[in-house]
Amino acid sequence: NGNINIGGFEKTRFNDNSFDIAVGNVPFGDFKVSDKKYDRYNLKIHDYFFAMAIDKVRPGGVVALLTSKGTLDKQNESFRRYLAERCDLLGAVRLPNDTFKASAGTEATSDIIFLQKRDTLTINVPDWVHIGQTADGVPCNNYFINNPSMILGRMAFDERMKGKFGEDSSVTTCYSNGQPL
Repeated sequence: NGNINIGGFEKTRFNDNSFDIAVGNVPFGDFKVSDKKYDRYNLKIHDYFFAMAIDKVRPGGVVALLTSKGTLDKQNESFRRYLAERCDLLGAVRLPNDTFKASAGTEATSDIIFLQKRDTLTINVPDWVHIGQTADGVPCNNYFINNPSMILGRMAFDERMKGKFGEDSSVTTCYSNGQPL
């Protein structure tokens, strides 16, 4: 009795507040999805998928999404504020940059983020909305600063980016334990 749809999430017509859980791997790109319901938020595609998934789960429902470290680590905290207004962060796991190298050919630091939708919006801004620094001075989301065991590796400046972005590059990555810096 399953209802299986093959197509873009932005074209689905599921009712809001109708699922207990949403699990997925958000797409990435430096572009926006045209959707009248979300256009006012000016969301890039990966943030759009978070917003839409949250709307589809019922209050108390859980959203578990695989995303880049950019969701939790980007300097602009406005989208994390959007998330925090609607959901409680249950937890997150930071994966090393080589996690998907063999299967997908990518070396991107990724996070699995677990959110639980609330009944009402809140104006409280939790600590995980903000960025801090590791003991080594690496910028990182406060959730991981306060829960370092949830980083499955070690945060560092990505030395490979110096050739692309200059000596003062502040691009960061999560190296797996044993992976050379």
